[in-house]
Amino acid sequence: MRGTTVPPGTKSLPPAPGAVPMHRLEVPMPNVMPFAIGTFDTIGPMSRASFPHRHTFYEIVHVTAGTGAHVVDLARWELRPPHLCVIAPGQVHHWQDVSGLDGSVLLFTDHFLVDHPDDRDLLRYLSERPWLTLDAHADAGTRRLIADLDEEYRRGADGFASVLRALLHVLVVRAARLAGRAAGPDREEPAPARANAVADEFTRLIAGADPELWSVHACARRIGVTSGYLAEAVKAATGRTPGQLIREARTHEAKRLLARTDLTVRQVAHSIGIADPAYFSRFFRRETGVSPGDFRRGADIHHDHRIESIAPSGPPA
Repeated sequence: MRGTTVPPGTKSLPPAPGAVPMHRLEVPMPNVMPFAIGTFDTIGPMSRASFPHRHTFYEIVHVTAGTGAHVVDLARWELRPPHLCVIAPGQVHHWQDVSGLDGSVLLFTDHFLVDHPDDRDLLRYLSERPWLTLDAHADAGTRRLIADLDEEYRRGADGFASVLRALLHVLVVRAARLAGRAAGPDREEPAPARANAVADEFTRLIAGADPELWSVHACARRIGVTSGYLAEAVKAATGRTPGQLIREARTHEAKRLLARTDLTVRQVAHSIGIADPAYFSRFFRRETGVSPGDFRRGADIHHDHRIESIAPSGPPA
């Protein structure tokens, strides 16, 4: 995703009226390692933002104390620490009615995963199951790993970037195990390396909520393969067609916008690349079984904080 990092103090681009703000990762200067770690206090107030927003970067949160709830996309998760949570680029989230929130926050962009590119797949898997409650053993191990990450980050000794990537890899793999996902050669029926990499890049692109990339042809062109090869690779890796996955991504984004913003149905349709609101309504009903209006009314009943919690975009987090 372009523009994932910015210098400190860069003002956020104002979102469209009623839309979800997008935050980018602050780095001291261009080409500096796109990674940060700290507590909720040291990372800054946006780490516990109470209004729906999304990031251009990954966020891993280890919650060790607090009450309230964390809302990720359309799900509300009660705080009963300790928890581990993964938020992927493009996901909408916010903290609701929290008190005494404490723990660690890790922020990093897709570029930081250069040493372990397969971690992107694991992080996406974890972001679909974002709320892991840790037992005493898992929590102790997570605390040790995060303490090692924090020490390496603070000291900045020779080779610290590669050590940080290795430690982050261990954290991601262990979290995936806790969520029931095997990593590396233990995974069942791995696709051929090239096809798997193409499918991985395709799912990353359509998760970015960019309407320009919600077509098989556009994604194939961006990745540098033919549409036919893309279809074969995605089908082999996921068991589904690129068209099916794109429809799911557009539907999920429409749900996010209907539930978390006050955009009109026409504006939501435009946001997911559909110019005709009537066609969007038919598309949404076909994919979900309900109309956009009925879905929004149902979301209002369960999430009546939707409009009130939208706040003007502050400094990027």
